[in-house]
Amino acid sequence: MYHTVKPLRFEQIGYRLYYKLLPLRKLPDFSGQYAANTWVWNGPEFVEPSYLGNSTYCFLNCEGVIQNRGDWNNPKFEKLWLYNLHYFDDLNAQDNLQRKDQLLEQVMRWTRDNPPVSGNGWEPYPLSLRIVNLVKWYRRASIADQTIVNSIAQQSDALSRQLEYHILGNHLFANAKALIFSGCFLNGPKACLYLDLGIKILDKELPEQFLEDGGHFELSPMYHCILLWDLLELIHLASISGNNKLVERIQRWSGIAKKGLFWLKNMVHPDGDISFFNDSAFGIAPSPSEIFSFAHKVGIEPVLNEKFRLITLPVSGYSKVVMPKHSLIFDHAAIGSDYLPGHGHADALSFEWSVGSQRVFVNSGTSVYGIGEERLRQRQTAAHNTVEVNHTDSSEVWSGFRVARRANTKLEVSEEFDDSVVLVASHDGYKRLSKSIVHRREVWVKEQVITIKDDLIGSKIPATAHFHVHPDIKAIQINDQNVELVLPNGTNLVFCTSGLCQIQKTTWHPYFGESILSNKIIVQLNGPELMTSITIPKV
Repeated sequence: MYHTVKPLRFEQIGYRLYYKLLPLRKLPDFSGQYAANTWVWNGPEFVEPSYLGNSTYCFLNCEGVIQNRGDWNNPKFEKLWLYNLHYFDDLNAQDNLQRKDQLLEQVMRWTRDNPPVSGNGWEPYPLSLRIVNLVKWYRRASIADQTIVNSIAQQSDALSRQLEYHILGNHLFANAKALIFSGCFLNGPKACLYLDLGIKILDKELPEQFLEDGGHFELSPMYHCILLWDLLELIHLASISGNNKLVERIQRWSGIAKKGLFWLKNMVHPDGDISFFNDSAFGIAPSPSEIFSFAHKVGIEPVLNEKFRLITLPVSGYSKVVMPKHSLIFDHAAIGSDYLPGHGHADALSFEWSVGSQRVFVNSGTSVYGIGEERLRQRQTAAHNTVEVNHTDSSEVWSGFRVARRANTKLEVSEEFDDSVVLVASHDGYKRLSKSIVHRREVWVKEQVITIKDDLIGSKIPATAHFHVHPDIKAIQINDQNVELVLPNGTNLVFCTSGLCQIQKTTWHPYFGESILSNKIIVQLNGPELMTSITIPKV
């Protein structure tokens, strides 16, 4: 607990106590005080509909029926499922205009069944996402309903009174975005207050949350996509609303977005989708292709050099190597922001690797949130392509979103040669076992082979290296030190290691609520050094 709380900011602790002791209990009535401004929202629609009819919704690959008022907060559903229910992403899902009457009925039902200020729907994060969805839908579908305008005003007031300074990071960013959207949408007494408050937060958070190399500071490709999309929507809002306070920020916001697009381009696999470092899964954020398309629509074109072999993102802590037949992404990053590591995994010095467009070695992904054994397992070192010492994690992940002692990582070498690329990095996450232990990993990448050398400097403690194989890859044990990996197209790769290896069953989690049976190769180190190579045969 000490090591968990020590890096927190004072405001996180102070606001947590404040909201606990003085929770929001009552809101004023805004009936008739507000009108809606008349700009039209025409941003992309990428989410698939979540309402299946007959009061049935599907979120996170799980269906649920909402029949009465109590079901909106029914404890039989997981917290994250209920949050998704209250986000109302369906308002801006595909074909929403063809379902206008159905969606209007759902919005009115929510308004009747969820009076202020109780239940999941009135917590600040669901408020933030729902306010944005309501505003976009109202201005897209040409709704004219004073009850909804009053509700948006009341929800905005509730949000402004419980901003997530106790969490910060992407939550506070979402709060600011919602206040800016409501401030641009509403025409009435507090509209300017909401707008100015949202802008003030964003002016402070943008340069802190988006690092100099373009990455979002929570170091999750999934959350990077979410926040980058948010930024693109704010740029689009500035353009279509013509609000002077937003228009004067377009150039600055666009510069940040351009760097963010460059970072994203280097964190995707050849199949076009994100890599799985820290909390990451498909289907939560817009896909990279949707993000690049939206960026083009708002006039932002990233600088993309397609001919590179090595790109190192030194501030966020990732490197990508691209060869003609294969590509590798290497993690030499911290677990996340010091005061907000909740979406971090103990994945120091892990990597992901594709041959052609086929993923071969993958980190385990994320299928659950909350508190439980499976959530913890997916965050632990053994769920990633790296070395675990004495069944201990490189960073001390615990509970659902907690981290105590953290690995300090260091990139030592990032260099290109005529026929290869070499990356060397180290971390001290196991010093709580022995102060002298350092895990140092060298990765040599050539056209037909990658070679990985793991050194446990100063260690005599048993250690295990984990290599998670994508479910589409067939793994065949040849002997104690060799495994054959057969790709769907028939290509045979040779995995060779100096330690004793065996294939174990495990699971891969590409989507929330989904676990797919897969294999991993575990290698027992028979000393402080391990050599591993994976070879692509010449055709």
